[in-house]
Amino acid sequence: MLEAVRDRARPYFTDASPAHDWHHVQRVDALAETLVEQHPESVEEPVVHLAVALHDIGRTREDRGEIDDHASWGAREGGRILRDLGAATDTVERVQHCIRAHRYSTGTEPASLEAKLVADADNLDALGAVGIARVFAYGGEIGEPIHDPAQPIAEDDTDAGATQYNHFHKKILDLPARMYTDVGRDLAADRVGFVREYLERFEVEVAGET
Repeated sequence: MLEAVRDRARPYFTDASPAHDWHHVQRVDALAETLVEQHPESVEEPVVHLAVALHDIGRTREDRGEIDDHASWGAREGGRILRDLGAATDTVERVQHCIRAHRYSTGTEPASLEAKLVADADNLDALGAVGIARVFAYGGEIGEPIHDPAQPIAEDDTDAGATQYNHFHKKILDLPARMYTDVGRDLAADRVGFVREYLERFEVEVAGET
């Protein structure tokens, strides 16, 4: 079932942003496996991996402006895929909840351990060295400035940040507080430490110092 779902999901990532491509899904799946290993007796592992495979199938459509919320759309489309492949109703519903809840901004709180693990794994991929790369890849794709001294963080009233640098302070540095599991929080603390070190160096270089 899982490989069949992955085969159905992968075409949705054709022409995807480098920040949300199939490689992102693979990284999130590896992170989810790490998190699952800490909950061997209490998690339904297939639900986690199915949800990871499907969680961003609507992201490219959202980036193109075709839909408003890739999490809600992905849950509906993911459910259709799972039903087509003969998944049990309970499995479909559990996976759909994980997909809806993986996106923090929708306001849907993860109500199951599986959903918490998927959300944590997805957020972890936005931290650390990979997270830094994703910020700049996506920012460059949409034509956002790397940094603009005329847009200080204190005066930036946008939700996501008017520059890529500001985005770190608006969103990325807050991710550890959004973790739902102990192991997720531990991994996030380590990764966000690396991001903070990078930003300190970035600020030094922007100021023309050595």
